[in-house]
Amino acid sequence: MDYLKQFVIPFVGLSDGPHQYDYDIDDKFFASYEYTDISRANVRVDITLDKRDRMMVLEFRMLGTLGVACSRCGELFDMPVDTTETLYIKLGHEYKEDYDEVVTIPDTESHLNTAPWIFDFLCLAVPYRVVHPDKEDGTSGCDPEVLTRLEEQSGNPDIDPRWDKLKDLNLE
Repeated sequence: MDYLKQFVIPFVGLSDGPHQYDYDIDDKFFASYEYTDISRANVRVDITLDKRDRMMVLEFRMLGTLGVACSRCGELFDMPVDTTETLYIKLGHEYKEDYDEVVTIPDTESHLNTAPWIFDFLCLAVPYRVVHPDKEDGTSGCDPEVLTRLEEQSGNPDIDPRWDKLKDLNLE
C-alpha cells in the first residue's frame, strides 16, 4: 500500500491557481488493486490541480498503453490510451459524490488521494469488448490458431429439437 502514497496530494498549503503533478503508471500500480482486467501498464498521467476558493478542479491527462486480454482470442496485447477526464472537488460538511464528476469532501480534509480516480479513469478507458487491432494488410491481429478453432466450433450448432416447436407458434 506504500506504493500508492505517492499519489496523495496535500492541498491545504497550496496557493490558489494551477499546480502540476506528473505520474508514471506501471504494472505495480495495478498490482495494488485486487480486481482488474488490466495486466500491465505504461501510462503517463499529468494532473493539473486548479485550486480555487472552496473548490478544486482536477484535470487528468492519460497517455500510454494498457495490457489487456483480447475478447476474441484471449491473447494479451497493449491497447493505446489517450484520454482526458475532469473532476470537480467541492469543500463541504461531509464526503459525498453529487455526480460522476463532482465530489464533495469535508472541510477538515487536507490531502487528496488521486490513485482511486486514476484507477477508475484508466479502467473506464478500456472498452467492454477489446479486440486486437487489424494488421497493416487488413487481416485480424488475433492469434490465427485460435480463430481457426473458433470457426470450427461455431459451425452448425446442435439445436435442441424442443425449440423447433416454437417455430410453429403464430403470434399474430
